[in-house]
Amino acid sequence: MDALVNERFVVLGGPLGNYSKHRALLIISAANEQVLRTRLGEDPWMRTGVLRTIEIYPWEILLGKLP
Repeated sequence: MDALVNERFVVLGGPLGNYSKHRALLIISAANEQVLRTRLGEDPWMRTGVLRTIEIYPWEILLGKLP
């Protein structure tokens, strides 16, 4: 995951709400869903089961800008 952050593929990320549920939100910069799934699938966190994809939503920034 650190490599994906360093490459700016994962732009922002962190736990959601109640930490006991082990849920996180990742803001990812990808051309499309297939690129996203492929890149995440290559990450050690995904391969070892530390992280799994539950839902994917496209997002358009209307206010502000990413760092």
